[in-house]
Amino acid sequence: MWPWGHAAVGYLLWSAFVNRADDRPPTGPEVAFVGLGTQFPDLVDKPLAWTFGILPSGRSLAHSLLTAALVISIVYLVTRRREEPVAVAFGIGYVSHSVADSFSPLLTGEYDKLTYLLWPVLPSPVYESESLASNVDGLALSGFVLVELLLVAFALVRWRFDGMPGIAEFVSRLRAVR
Repeated sequence: MWPWGHAAVGYLLWSAFVNRADDRPPTGPEVAFVGLGTQFPDLVDKPLAWTFGILPSGRSLAHSLLTAALVISIVYLVTRRREEPVAVAFGIGYVSHSVADSFSPLLTGEYDKLTYLLWPVLPSPVYESESLASNVDGLALSGFVLVELLLVAFALVRWRFDGMPGIAEFVSRLRAVR
């Protein structure tokens, strides 16, 4: 899944969660944390695997649910004094990333590609392309990409309906800089 698809899935899940659990829209800080969570696995694994060759695959260490539990716990410990549940937002974003990456292998029957979920207990899956350039070159308007774009459209509509959380905070910080 591409970054925009992960962001859309994470936002839709977080928005549904806080709207149902607390009867309110997401806050700006929560949106920032859910956004960071949705991107975190790729921000760690892709460079360490593709650029530095430290990890066996672009889906290994940070995509593992074992690592997710540790990282989310650390985020909770660092942010537990905040009034807003930003660690929960981060956790939902983080876990949604790894789960969303499993959709394609599940739908195509490539179950051996799901071993990243329990790396290093299970070996990292082997992929045909292990570089950003080859993945971008292979980007086509496939069914999966169309689904991701639809998810982005739904997330933008939901974000607008939620009052565009994060915009007011961003604008006020820009004004403070001037």
